[in-house]
Amino acid sequence: MPSANNDNDDAVDKAAFRRQLDATLRQRDAEALRQFLLESGQWQEDTIPADVPAAMWMMILASPALSDLHSEAQSWLRSHGHTQEAELLAGRKKSGASSKRSGGGRAPKDGNHRQSKRT
Repeated sequence: MPSANNDNDDAVDKAAFRRQLDATLRQRDAEALRQFLLESGQWQEDTIPADVPAAMWMMILASPALSDLHSEAQSWLRSHGHTQEAELLAGRKKSGASSKRSGGGRAPKDGNHRQSKRT
């Protein structure tokens, strides 16, 4: 049975990996990213994406910690034929804020919803 300490170690390991990944992505060097992900066991030689630079820019755009690079990532993706991915990733970020506002009408003040009666 796993201990709570192992769960905490996993969370620390994931956080450390995320920090290292973001630091590697911040370099904007596809070869450095490829090497980091191979060395960390996230990629295998036979599963490396065909377009590592595109994967790198998508990861940058998906990382909240790299928001200062998001416009550069969107520009790169669009100019290299990845407009759909750029829009999808950008839309995913925006949907979190806008979905709170787009709830439609207000709920009734008493909290009750109309239900049809069956006879």
